[in-house]
Amino acid sequence: MWPPYWLLAALLGIPVIANAQTTATRLERPVLDPDGTVHADNVTIGMSSFLSAEARAALSRQYQSDQIDPAPDYYLEGVEKRRAYSIRFHKPNNDKWRAIFPSDISHTTMGGVGVDVIVPKSGIAPENENRVLINLHGGGFYTGAVHIGQNNSIPVAGIGRIKVVSVDYRMAPEFTFPAASEDVEKVYMELLKSYRPENIGIYGCSAGGALAGEAIAWINRHKLPRPGAVGVFCAGLMPGIARGGDSSTIAWLMNAQPPSGMAKARPANAPRDYFASADMSDPMAFPANSSEVLGAFPPTLILTGTRDFAMSSAIVTHLKMLEVGVDAELIVAEGLGHEQYVIAGTPESIKVNTQIWRFFDRKLGRAGM
Repeated sequence: MWPPYWLLAALLGIPVIANAQTTATRLERPVLDPDGTVHADNVTIGMSSFLSAEARAALSRQYQSDQIDPAPDYYLEGVEKRRAYSIRFHKPNNDKWRAIFPSDISHTTMGGVGVDVIVPKSGIAPENENRVLINLHGGGFYTGAVHIGQNNSIPVAGIGRIKVVSVDYRMAPEFTFPAASEDVEKVYMELLKSYRPENIGIYGCSAGGALAGEAIAWINRHKLPRPGAVGVFCAGLMPGIARGGDSSTIAWLMNAQPPSGMAKARPANAPRDYFASADMSDPMAFPANSSEVLGAFPPTLILTGTRDFAMSSAIVTHLKMLEVGVDAELIVAEGLGHEQYVIAGTPESIKVNTQIWRFFDRKLGRAGM
């Protein structure tokens, strides 16, 4: 049998994202430590050959933009600077989605929680008049309100011709767990006044994907009627959400960034994390900690990408769900990294968002109150 490092060498030798070095170099023979650690130098990684020309161009522009205007570090540079960057980075993509799927967007409150209500200008389809989706934005639980939420809401609303409610939940450093779960509960309870629970779907990407899972655990713990379906995107429900497993190291390499284990040490005066006071074993924070909690989930769609650092957590979460009998589906988008399925207008983004809608269309109820 060939030793394991030959398999890794073959995989890394395939032209698969390159925003770093473009000079072709010969892959040297990797060195395998007794504990299974592999050391390999002079690796050249290109974009996946399966990506469309549109996606390759869009990703190239994103990588170049990241190099010119890198995201401020939340710990080192503060939350306000990171939030301002988020608006600057995500609004142009949001504008592109609104050009593709014209939408009416209104800001209001539900249960005292701020929300953006997204309704396609083409109107809500007759079969969706009694259905609604709740979207929970990403942003690491400290940023992402408005534009990340709308980036994940507009295409699904437009493709499905359904109303989407994007929740502006409380975040760090001002608030910590379980503040966001409490906010989702308030919005959900308000929607229950107009919609049957089986006609309500909840989904999110990154922090929002983790929160979607936390919200289901929270709703079940408080004996509220269970929603019809949930989508956990760009995240898993394992402790740490995105950390752990192969992808937490390999995906950083494929995105020309340092592995998560090489991150700078957190300063003593850094803003607090959303989970600063949470117990890492608490299934209300990380539902995959409990088979009982996980087994009570409604039909679940898990979505990740081959270059998403959260892929391992997502895959392990999916398998755990299958083991406890949850109706769980998994989509792995080839060549895409964290949240990159929301890049507006690429064939990949249209296909993935279409599958998101089709999942909810299959799983949600249709009858009125």
